[in-house]
Amino acid sequence: MSPFEQIGRFHLRIITVDSFPQDSIAERNANRKVETMKVPLRGFLCLLASAIGMFPVLMSGQVSGANANLSACQYGWAGCDRSRLTPSQSADMAAVDHKRNVSDCREGLESCDHSKLSDPERIALAVADHQNNVAACNNGDRFCDHSRLTVSEAHDAAVAERARNLSDCKDGVGSCDPSKLTQGEAGEVRTARHKRNASNCKDGMGLCDPSQLTQAETKDADFAEHQRNATNCRNGWNDCDHSKLTGLEARNVRVEEHERNLSDCKAGRETCEYAELTEKEAAALVNAEHLRNYQACLKGAGYCDRSRLTPAESKTIPGTPSVPR
Repeated sequence: MSPFEQIGRFHLRIITVDSFPQDSIAERNANRKVETMKVPLRGFLCLLASAIGMFPVLMSGQVSGANANLSACQYGWAGCDRSRLTPSQSADMAAVDHKRNVSDCREGLESCDHSKLSDPERIALAVADHQNNVAACNNGDRFCDHSRLTVSEAHDAAVAERARNLSDCKDGVGSCDPSKLTQGEAGEVRTARHKRNASNCKDGMGLCDPSQLTQAETKDADFAEHQRNATNCRNGWNDCDHSKLTGLEARNVRVEEHERNLSDCKAGRETCEYAELTEKEAAALVNAEHLRNYQACLKGAGYCDRSRLTPAESKTIPGTPSVPR
């Protein structure tokens, strides 16, 4: 046993009283051997060290809990327990609550408590509420209360509403009320609608009523539609009507279509129409594919079909038998 183990153990001895004859059964039981109980001191010290080590963790948990409670109180969450706050924190929370109440009142929330506002805060709130109501009336918001407007403010709101209605009628959007238009405004609206219809017909978008176009506008719309169709055909887009192309346009479109098909075939795309290729183009593709296959076999990268190699090419490919089996 090491010196540390000798020092680290102590003995508790239990000794019986010799009060019975040597030959009696009771005396033999009483004179049993001394029992020695050894308690490892090293184990005790380890337990003590563990308990001391857990103390900062427990304290950290308490601090973390206190911080969480403070955060809950600061943000008005349900988990707030104000009885756990320090006097300094309670004072800070009173200021936070007051600021939150001022903000709620400014935003018109039900949680606003006007009784907790100071006189300057109530005056500032009244001014802000009035300004917000004026802005709502001028913008046509549903929160507008016309009864709270002054005569001058009511006049400005009416002017803004008339201008908003005229704009909606001209643009064909919003809640246009033609009955509120003057004769001059009604004429402006008719002119704006006619221009919008002509623009829609010319651009091929939106609602177009050809019957409302003048002869010149109809001509412009037809020309623009023809140009769009020619562009669609040249680019291979779906909205192409070959029957509307002129002879020159049809020839140009066929050239564009042939070039696109050749490009698709060279790239190996599924849209390739091999039947549309010329004999020379088809032969060039065959040669290009043969070269690609040979390079793939030679480099060991890409799809390789050795059965398509010439005997001379096969000899240059690593791993190819020199004599066919």
